This record gives sequence, C-alpha cells and structure tokens, in this order.
Amino acid sequence: MDYDFNFAAVWRNFDLLLSGLGLGLVLALVSIAIGCVIGLFTAFGMLSKHRLLRWAAHGYVSAIRNTPILVLILFTFFALPQLGLRLGKIESFIVTLAVYSGAYLTEVFRSGLVALPPGLREAGLTIGLTELGTKVRITIPIMFRNVLPALGNNFISLFKDTSLAAAIAVPELTFHARKINVETFRVIETWLVASLMYVFACAIIAALLRRVERHLAIPG
Repeated sequence: MDYDFNFAAVWRNFDLLLSGLGLGLVLALVSIAIGCVIGLFTAFGMLSKHRLLRWAAHGYVSAIRNTPILVLILFTFFALPQLGLRLGKIESFIVTLAVYSGAYLTEVFRSGLVALPPGLREAGLTIGLTELGTKVRITIPIMFRNVLPALGNNFISLFKDTSLAAAIAVPELTFHARKINVETFRVIETWLVASLMYVFACAIIAALLRRVERHLAIPG
C-alpha cells in the first residue's frame, strides 16, 4: 500500500470534531429524555383497558419502527414546513429522534411493566396512594430500574444515530468530518479519527451506565 498518512489537517480541525461530538451527545440526551416521556405514556396506552388507546399506541409504534429514521428526518425537516410547521435544523432533528426513540422505548417500558409483580398496585392502594400516586411512586421507579440495561443500549444506539443529522446540515461530528474530508481530501485519516471518537464515546457511555446499574442493583 502506497498511501502517505498525514493527520495534520485533522488535528488542525480537531476542535470542530470535539464540538460536533459534544453536540451529538446533547442531541442524544435531549431526544432520549423526551423519548422516555413518549414511550412511557405509549406503554401505558398499550396496556390500557380502552381499545382506542391500545390501537393508537400500537399504530404509532408500528408506523415509526417500520420507517427508516433517515426518511423521518427528511420528512420532518423538508415536508412539515409545507404543512405550516417550520422548525430549525436542530429542533427538527430532536423531534424526529425523540419520536423515533419513543417507539422503541415503548416496547422496553411495556415489557418492564408487564414483568412487575401484580401485587405492587394493590400494595400502593393499601397504603393510601391513588392510582396515579402508585404509578409515580412505586410502579415507574421499579420499572425504570429493571429496564435500565435496555434503556442504556437504546441511548448508545441513539447517540450513534445522531450521525444522520449531517443529512440536514446539523453541525455534529459526522458533519464536521465530512467537511474536513471535502476540504483536505484526507479520506482515511478523517474518517478513522471520527470513527475512533464514536467508539471511545460509546465505550465511556457504556462504562458509566454499568456503574449506574451496579449502584441501583438490589443487593443479593
């Protein structure tokens, strides 16, 4: 192989890559926070006694999970303004990623709720809590602790999906890497550094999530 590696152009723009990485993490955090709210309400809707709520929840999950996320991003950014709903690049991406993650988190939360002991509700009502109070103070906290590993995996996956924000010119890591590549033609060096940054960031996130899981684990 007769290729002359030269990382100088990448190092000169490394601050842009770092800022892009930071923006990607913020996008993932905000999106999964909103997605948790969507997923939680939809999970309760799936388990509702009301048929209309169950149908609406199943319809949302099926529609979003069977649509490529890139199509959703392009639809939100380019199609919604034609319907009178105009959002900025970052806002439209967060909305898309939140709705997308909400569909997947719905199944995570639904599984967590189904796996809870049936006596929790009765116990909450026995000590004087209302239905809502039982959900907020007993059911949801225990469920969150049980589904934390799956929630962490979804967050890592969501963080990697932020690379698709480059499609609408959101200045995250992939956007800056592509810009450096076009301006310097250092293809291998640019994408190698960007890939390693994603790998290290995901490894750090995974390690932090494992510490949180151990902290919240019930002693044996």
